[in-house]
Amino acid sequence: MEEIVTFELGDVDLVSGETLKSAVLIAKTWGQLSSALDNVIVLPTYYTGTHDSYASLVGPGNVFDTNRYFVISPNLFGNGLSTSPSNAVESISGPHFPTVDIYDNVLCQHRLLTEKYGVTEIQLVAGWSMGAIQSFHWAVAFPYLVRRILPWCGSARCSPHNWVFLGSVEAALKADSIYAEGHYDGPPTAGLKAFGRVYCGWAYSPAFFRDELWREQGFQTVDELLSFWEIDQLGWDANNLIAKLRTWQSADVGKWRLVDGGYEQALSSIKARAIIMPSRTDLYFTPEDSAIEVQHMRHAELRVIESDWGHCAGGPGREEAAMRQIASAVSDLLS
Repeated sequence: MEEIVTFELGDVDLVSGETLKSAVLIAKTWGQLSSALDNVIVLPTYYTGTHDSYASLVGPGNVFDTNRYFVISPNLFGNGLSTSPSNAVESISGPHFPTVDIYDNVLCQHRLLTEKYGVTEIQLVAGWSMGAIQSFHWAVAFPYLVRRILPWCGSARCSPHNWVFLGSVEAALKADSIYAEGHYDGPPTAGLKAFGRVYCGWAYSPAFFRDELWREQGFQTVDELLSFWEIDQLGWDANNLIAKLRTWQSADVGKWRLVDGGYEQALSSIKARAIIMPSRTDLYFTPEDSAIEVQHMRHAELRVIESDWGHCAGGPGREEAAMRQIASAVSDLLS
C-alpha cells in the first residue's frame, strides 16, 4: 500500500524568527500502520532527492520492509514538493523564501506523524546525506519517541569544510547573470550546469576517478559523467537549491532549545540506539567527524562504509556493495 500525503501546517514559526506562511508538507507512505501505531520507519529526504529517491530500498522483504513496517518519507522544505521557493505563496516565493532550519523540518514532520497518524513510537529514523542530518536532529528533539537511528553519509552538524564546499557550488550557480540574485525569469542554465560540474568533483573520491569507477555507471569518459551532472541539475529550480543549501549549512543539533551545552550536550542527550555510517572516502562527511559524534553518544556504534565511491556510496541503489552494508546495519538495528 502506497500513498502520497499532503499535510497543511498553516503558518509555521521558524528557528530564524521568520515565518513559513501557508506551509505544506508532502510525504509518501508505504505499508500499513499497526494498531498500536508503533511500527514506523521515517526516511527524511536528501538534498537533490524526493520521497521516490528511496524507492529502491523500500518494499516487502526489502531493506525497509513494508511487510513489518509503516515507512514514511517526508520531503524537505525547498525540494519543490513541500513548501519551496518555487511553489510558496507570493510573499515568500523565489528569493524571498525564509531560512528554514533542520529543526523546522523535523518539528513539522513530527506534527505530521503525531497529528495525522497518532504515532506512539518510531522504530527507526534513517537516511542519506541531509536525510542523515535530520536523523540526528530527530533523536535529539524526540528522545522518548525515537528508538533507533541510522544516519549514513551525514553528520549532526555542518562542518567548516562542508560549509566551504556548499559555498563553492552556490558561487558557481550565482555567477550566472541570469540568476539575478534569485529574480530570474527563466532558468539560469549556465549557473545550474556549473553547479552540477563543481558538485560532481566533491561527490566522489580521488580513487573513484583514478580507477575509472565511473565506467561502472555506463560512462565512457569523465566528461560524460560531468555532463550528466550538468544536465541533472537543470531539473531543479535554482532558488530551491539555494534554500536547501541554507538549511544544510545551518545544521547543528546543538541549537535544540532544551539542551544548554550545545553540540556535545545534544549528542549526549540522545537515547536512541544508533549505528553511524560514514563512507570511508566521503570528502565532506568524514569518518573522523563521525567518530567524534559517536564518542559523545551513549548507545552508538561507528560502522564505516568501505567504498571508493565517496559520498555517493550512500546514494540509494547506486553502489551495490555499499547498499549491502547499509542493509546489514538496518537488519542489526531492527533485530
